[in-house]
Amino acid sequence: MALAAKLEHYLTERGLAFREVAIEPAPNLDAAVIASGRSQHDFVQATLLLDIDGVVMAVHRFDSTLDLPAVQQLTGRRLQPLTARQSRRIFEDCEPGFVPPVGCAYCVPVLVDEDVMDAESVLLSGGRNDALIELDRETLKILLADAFRARLVIHGQGGDDRGGLTLDEIASKLRDIYRLPPMPALAPQILTMATTDGAVAEDLAEIIELDPSLTAQILRYARSGLFERSGQTSSVRHAVTGILGKHRVAHIVQGSALVGDFSVPRDGILGMQSFWSHALYCAFLSQRIAPRCGADRDMAYLCGLLHNFGLPLLGYLFPSEFEELSRLREANPGASMKSLEKQVFGHGDDEDLLAVGHGAIGGLLHRFWQLPEPVIKAAGMHQYQGYTGEHETYVRIVQLANGLLKARGIGDEFNEDNVPVLLGSLGLRQDAVYDFENEIDSLSPDLDALTSSRPS
Repeated sequence: MALAAKLEHYLTERGLAFREVAIEPAPNLDAAVIASGRSQHDFVQATLLLDIDGVVMAVHRFDSTLDLPAVQQLTGRRLQPLTARQSRRIFEDCEPGFVPPVGCAYCVPVLVDEDVMDAESVLLSGGRNDALIELDRETLKILLADAFRARLVIHGQGGDDRGGLTLDEIASKLRDIYRLPPMPALAPQILTMATTDGAVAEDLAEIIELDPSLTAQILRYARSGLFERSGQTSSVRHAVTGILGKHRVAHIVQGSALVGDFSVPRDGILGMQSFWSHALYCAFLSQRIAPRCGADRDMAYLCGLLHNFGLPLLGYLFPSEFEELSRLREANPGASMKSLEKQVFGHGDDEDLLAVGHGAIGGLLHRFWQLPEPVIKAAGMHQYQGYTGEHETYVRIVQLANGLLKARGIGDEFNEDNVPVLLGSLGLRQDAVYDFENEIDSLSPDLDALTSSRPS
């Protein structure tokens, strides 16, 4: 039987009825829901919370997002989400990310959203990645008999009446490429020269000097102290030929050109200031990680720099939804962006709807703009732990960088991540974390200065 040992023991000892639903092994619960072919609304999930008084399990529909402030107010406790490592200590018989929403089997007190109790039957994780279980209403009532019932989930604008936003609809919007802010006029020419064999760096500098915005950006980088030969230079020629080099100039121009003027507010948790800080930290840390796992430094830098670009693009294409997303992010600091995006952009039964989010949107745009395949994959898959496939090394480098940065409060991703597993998948030892943390410490002053000097 493909169930976690404690859950199986609890159900069989009490003679509780359930039906096992076999699926192909899935890397995460999202993928398991897709593999089942059933509606998201048929599933319930567990969100694990912790404070000084212990662990609490909140049980709610899979297509809903926990309202953490409401839970804190109801309980009078300062509960915060468990980390993946803390969760594994309690649910050691479960696959990571597949915690069964059956707290009584693990002696964990339960809060349950009142909407769950209306279900005729529910599907849920059985603790393994290759099977789900289905419970009828009577069994569910028995398992949740001692749970505290209340309204626990977020209701955004439009509530349950909002329709789902499909990838086809997003792709249609992105095909109207004229709607997007244009790149700086000289950017395509600069990028071509910077990536062409035999191009002369001095000629590249002359073209950059024709664009005041790019000139200022290049000089800020050259003076930042992030490079071995950095210093107080006032010459674009010296910045290009003596400090940065053609490839780094290409990256700077590419990042600046793609961000453009997306009319996203500068301040706030999802504002451009936070976005650009996260992008730079992730880029430079990814660049440091790459040589240790046989990856190209420059490509890793570009993947880190552009992986989150779908976020300002969301703000540009869907300003009202982005405003709501920003409010939910502020109000629910422990929730994953994936779950909040699902709440804002609606729910549905199609696989497409589970893929909607800033990662998928950024990946689509990068493909439209014909960026390198590793950059496309890093953008599209960085929210999916356990990804295997084309360019998986670059995806995992970005995921590892995000996981390490999350501990510093940098970035917007609060998905469960498993840094030891990511290290192992990249062939790295656990003690590499200390080296990467030192890298972050050494980069911080210059990256913070560079971010704060960036014009809005």
